[in-house]
Amino acid sequence: MTPAIELRTLTKLYGPLRALDRVSLAVPSGSVFGFLGPNGAGKTTTLRILTGLARPTSGSASVLGHDVATATNDVRAAVGYLPDVPGFYPWMTGRELLRFAGRLFGLSGSTLSSRVDALLDLAGLAGVTTRVGGYSRGMKQRLGVAQALINAPSVLLLDEPTSALDPIGRKSVLDMIASLAGRTTVFFSTHILSDVERVCDTVAILHRGVVVAQAPIGELKARYAMQKIAVEVTAGADELAQDLADAPWVASVERPSDQRLVVAVTDPSAAQRAIPAAVANRGVGLRRLETVEVSLEDVFVDLVR
Repeated sequence: MTPAIELRTLTKLYGPLRALDRVSLAVPSGSVFGFLGPNGAGKTTTLRILTGLARPTSGSASVLGHDVATATNDVRAAVGYLPDVPGFYPWMTGRELLRFAGRLFGLSGSTLSSRVDALLDLAGLAGVTTRVGGYSRGMKQRLGVAQALINAPSVLLLDEPTSALDPIGRKSVLDMIASLAGRTTVFFSTHILSDVERVCDTVAILHRGVVVAQAPIGELKARYAMQKIAVEVTAGADELAQDLADAPWVASVERPSDQRLVVAVTDPSAAQRAIPAAVANRGVGLRRLETVEVSLEDVFVDLVR
């Protein structure tokens, strides 16, 4: 099956600055794809190229099988886009703004009305009559997602849609994105790892213009992150940490709290045998020994460190 989005050795230079360096990735159709990276990694540059707002220095980018550099309006009409800071006419209501956006795509009559009603309901704004200038940041972001969906796009491009939102606003926007899974291909650019872990099925990590990893989230955790084991003892945690730090199968030892260690290991079987023995050698009690679930943050830190 042709990927919904495909980048092939995509490179973008701004003078001596290499914003993107031979980026290659493929986004499966119907997926919620997390494009993850720290600020300045090149995420917005990638989105600008995908929308046709910027041209690559070399390489290519395609959406729905069409090169974005030569894409026609028919292809662009199948794409929805929400920039990181959306701008709206403050004197419009949410309904008026969606109707205006719909008319730009040639929608009219009952088709436009039903589309606007459905999207206002999806955004939780159906009963809101306040003008957009009076909206909260979270309401504007939800309206922005609705506006990006007015043309029923096959591909939805979102640039930092939850940035600067409070927890309630973030939850509302993430719930909207999650509801699109399997119906619309969502390309979700962000630096917030917990958001990606919550709604995305596949992720690519961009660091300094280079894709350092791409895989389904579960596979990425299994492939890149070291297993961690939590150890809690009755006493002597400092001495135990020193003992374990010298073991060949230990990558690092963290001390999150009194008498508790988190040990990153390269050989989990060896660790599960040796840690209880090390505790016994110290003559202290073992309160807890359990595997810690690897998070996307662990993978991200390991890859971009």
